Formats: sequence, structure tokens, C-alpha cells
Amino acid sequence: MAHSIKGTVVSTSMNKTITVQFVRKFRHPRYMKVVSLSKKIKAHSEDPTVKLGDMVEIVSCRPLSSTKFYRVVSPSSK
Repeated sequence: MAHSIKGTVVSTSMNKTITVQFVRKFRHPRYMKVVSLSKKIKAHSEDPTVKLGDMVEIVSCRPLSSTKFYRVVSPSSK
């Protein structure tokens, strides 16, 4: 089974490529404070209707370019 991630679209300026940001929250082991880490991932999207701020689900796949290893599975608006 491929690894899937849900995130927010933060860039659509490239052709057939979107940038998705997802946030990971965890409790710091020593200080017990909730820490938020975010990461941006480039994903392949054939759908031209995906806009900034949309929530999308991406899944890992074979390398499509030197930086793209994910593709969009299900776009859904906020």
C-alpha cells in the first residue's frame, strides 16, 4: 500500500505540478510542549481545477522527476 498524506495546496505556478504543505504535531519528549513541523512536497496533478488553499490527498509513487515522488489522489475544496 502506498503512503498517503493530506495537506493544503500552497503553490500551483508550475505546469502539472502543485506544492502541498502538511503539518505534523507531536509532543516534545523532554519539555512536553506541542511542536508543529511543516513540510512542503511537490506532487503531480493532471487536474487543472486545483486552487490555492484546497485540501488534497497525495500518495507516493515512482519518481516522476528529480523532485516529484507523489501524485494527487483526491482533490477536495475547503
